[in-house]
Amino acid sequence: MDNVLNYIDTHRERFVRELVEWVRIPSISSLPEHKGDLVKNAEHLADELRRLGADRVEVLPTKGHPAVFAEWNHAPGKPTLLIYGHHDVQPVDPLDLWESPPFEATVRDGRLYGRGVVDDKGQVWIHVKAIEAFLKGGNGKLPINIKLIVEGEEEIGSAHLADLLREHAELLQADYVCVSDTAMFGRGIPSLCVGLRGLAYFEIHVHGPSGDLHSGSFGGGIANPANALACIIARLHDDEGRVTVPGFYDKVRVLTEQEREEIASLPHDDQAWLAMTGAPATFGEAGFSTLERIWARPTLDVNGLKSGFQGEGAKTIIPATAMAKVSCRLVPDQTPDEIGRLLADYVQRIAPPGVRVEVKPIHGGLPYLAPTDHPVYEIARRAFSKAFGTKTVFIREGGSIPFVRTIADATGKPCLLMGFGQPDENAHAPNEWLDLENFHLGIKSAAHLYDEIANLS
Repeated sequence: MDNVLNYIDTHRERFVRELVEWVRIPSISSLPEHKGDLVKNAEHLADELRRLGADRVEVLPTKGHPAVFAEWNHAPGKPTLLIYGHHDVQPVDPLDLWESPPFEATVRDGRLYGRGVVDDKGQVWIHVKAIEAFLKGGNGKLPINIKLIVEGEEEIGSAHLADLLREHAELLQADYVCVSDTAMFGRGIPSLCVGLRGLAYFEIHVHGPSGDLHSGSFGGGIANPANALACIIARLHDDEGRVTVPGFYDKVRVLTEQEREEIASLPHDDQAWLAMTGAPATFGEAGFSTLERIWARPTLDVNGLKSGFQGEGAKTIIPATAMAKVSCRLVPDQTPDEIGRLLADYVQRIAPPGVRVEVKPIHGGLPYLAPTDHPVYEIARRAFSKAFGTKTVFIREGGSIPFVRTIADATGKPCLLMGFGQPDENAHAPNEWLDLENFHLGIKSAAHLYDEIANLS
């Protein structure tokens, strides 16, 4: 491994320059005008993988944006690792908040600023450069077999990923899966994410009169949809932050004492965490710590409200409709379909008289919990620690990454969430940044991971 690690050190600055070149391609998957950029972006990656002598490199078309596949099969009898990433990025609005052009990645104070530097081009490049270090700096071959699948639609919900995995199931067969699209717990703390919450997103629509009415002529004589919606929302939680939807917690997998102890051992500071949010105090389901609430407990939140007159000045009406956007973060073993049914039944039951209500499902994704007793997790822990020189911790994330469950279910294999970002990296916001020391140590971590897996039979 010494030659491999020395190669990574020697070519450190070049690796960054190459990432800057890839970031220049504005691969914004949500904007139709960038469709050609997604193709160019995929070809850029494919060209790099061909340069590294992959046995097979393909740009795989989908009904949306293309994915890239590559494989190196030079290690007979050794395990095969499938690495997942994505090459599409978020829009850059508002542009005026960027301190430097989003697609001209710029180094400032040990950080690389630009759209996609951490989410997820930088993390994909970590694996590409780790592969290069073995092929160019080692003995010319990888210690394991590696497959790489990099999709182009993660930022728009991975709409065609399931079809892609199904269509190319034989091509993507592997012993283990590694996803690098997550963050570490904090600076200098190598972290393996072992749990992600799922998502169920809905709109609650309340209908009253056929059109807006004069509040003087009709107020007091008919139900106001905005008032009715407020009543419904007020009954979705009790005073201690617990969701009141009957059956909401029936399938929730309870944290074990060991899991609670591991979470409590992490260097979390509520006051420092609050300072990032700007909120005056923590709040949530009684009986749980902040990390337990955002990692391992389900939630129901109002994300947006719309009703009536919202312009300047006054307009005295009773609105015809009111709508709330509501999301539920789910934990094992909840499902979006069941939570949607429970919520719809409850909303119908508590709706005030005089209005008609409907709950419309928008989208959802299943939660993921890793089988941490599998030996590959200890292998990954060891690899991370070798690179960073400190203990690797298991963490969870409160957000949802539906494709992880999609890949885990499709392959039936353990899925390592080995990310190298930071919690405050502005991944979907202006001034997205990548810590360059993390980038460098991330390449070493990936190299150690391949080496460690080679000894896992």
